[in-house]
Amino acid sequence: AERVAAAEPGAVPHTIKPHVPVVAVTGTNGKTTTSRMIAHIGRSDGRLVGWSSTDGIYVDGVLVEPGDYSGPSGAGRVLDHEEVQLAVTETARGGILLKGIGVTRNDVSVVTNVSADHLGMQGIDTVDQLAEVKAVVPRITRKSGWAVLNGDDPRVYDMRNAIKARPWVFSRDPDSPAIRETLTAGGRATTVIDGWVCVLTTKSDPDPMIELVDVPMTLAGLSRFNVENTLAAVSASLAIGIPRDVVIEGLRTFLPDAEHNPGRMNFFTLGEVSVVMDLAHNEAGLEALLEVMHGVRRPGARLLLGLGVVGDRQDELIEKLGEIAARDSDVVAIGHKEKYLRGRTTEELEELMRAGAERVGVTGVPAYPTEVACLAALVGQALPGDVVGLMCHAQREECYEWIAEHDGVPDNAETLAAKVRAAADEA
Repeated sequence: AERVAAAEPGAVPHTIKPHVPVVAVTGTNGKTTTSRMIAHIGRSDGRLVGWSSTDGIYVDGVLVEPGDYSGPSGAGRVLDHEEVQLAVTETARGGILLKGIGVTRNDVSVVTNVSADHLGMQGIDTVDQLAEVKAVVPRITRKSGWAVLNGDDPRVYDMRNAIKARPWVFSRDPDSPAIRETLTAGGRATTVIDGWVCVLTTKSDPDPMIELVDVPMTLAGLSRFNVENTLAAVSASLAIGIPRDVVIEGLRTFLPDAEHNPGRMNFFTLGEVSVVMDLAHNEAGLEALLEVMHGVRRPGARLLLGLGVVGDRQDELIEKLGEIAARDSDVVAIGHKEKYLRGRTTEELEELMRAGAERVGVTGVPAYPTEVACLAALVGQALPGDVVGLMCHAQREECYEWIAEHDGVPDNAETLAAKVRAAADEA
């Protein structure tokens, strides 16, 4: 105590008071895609948008600083830019716990969901504790703003009890109790009615904005997670004051490709084989990846999955990922992420993933030193019509290059929709 008392106090904390509207996005899954969609819609409105994320800092769509800027330093860099007219900040658990929020308030907050991830770190051992951390973001939303909450996630929806802002919930179920309760309290909601994205307000008819099949990010309505991300992005964009017609146009033009949403549900065609790459870093993410793989698989074709994990996950989570991968795919292989071992050895991670696979009777799962090597091995054994999925994080650009070198092409919205329709018609 004496040594601490005698130490120089250093600079006082500096918390930024934003001078432009701020949309802050947090959650376990979907926050990067959702914040990218909001930033794209903001640019469609002619605004100069600054966006901080796990990928880096973007100003007007241009990457100006690569790296993980999902903490207060990212928000600070964006808000320091003199020309930025709208700030979109991706806010992660680690940044909140280690460095705080970094801003005094936001105008609109979004909480996509809360599920098991990064447990056992920084004193966060349960999903309930994780939800408390995420709840910091809507708690500092200004009273005149909106807190956009996932009405299908009980922990997220419960955050309405700790906010000053007005609640705006989103749910895939138009009959959700969360929607009824929120509208009764004077809030707003976004949902899906007869295949249309609809906005609901008190004492007015639903406003049908756009059909899900016309939103490329939903993968022709196939991706449940991206439907939720779409609902969240619509809510936040309208809440920050972007006109309805601009929001619709932004949804039509935001694509699931390496340009608009790198590393998240990126589809490619290599000859007669489909390839999909996604971060899929936890149970919910992996199940979402497998969901879309099933959605484009024609009868009789196989699912081949490249499984990979980062080292700072609990043993039981790593085993569970191995179990899900082996249970829901026809062929599974391990692709290591050498830069993300985080104190583990590749042998240790292999043992855990294989132990999970063995729970469902799958043994002898092969392992490859890199994600590229795993992708090459799976594509090499794929047959016409098969779908190859890769949990990709460490070598995203290298995988893109490998696909291009082997005459693979990104799927556009029309190609992907045709794949979904063909799989459904033949089922």
